[in-house]
Amino acid sequence: MAKYQELDAVLVALADPTRRGVVRRLGEGPASVGDLAGAFPITLPSFLKHVRTLESAGLIRTAKTGRVRTCVLNRERLAVVEDWLAEQRSVWEQRTDRLERFVTEEE
Repeated sequence: MAKYQELDAVLVALADPTRRGVVRRLGEGPASVGDLAGAFPITLPSFLKHVRTLESAGLIRTAKTGRVRTCVLNRERLAVVEDWLAEQRSVWEQRTDRLERFVTEEE
């Protein structure tokens, strides 16, 4: 059950286009919150809510040095989604294989 709680948190975090944009940008490397926020037409307090959501889902880590908070993507957390998708793909491939056998054996 804990596995699905992690998956739920990651999927909720990725459900928003701003947060997906942040994840996409951080895939290129670490960035400060100020630099990340500049790419989106929202206020800094609103942007910080997105950062907190991503951080609480474990998708990013932040560290503060002086007055600058830097964000880093936690690529390992994306594995939760990859594993779930692989599991679903396997289930549906098995089902379509059974359907194919059923149809071809009936002919």
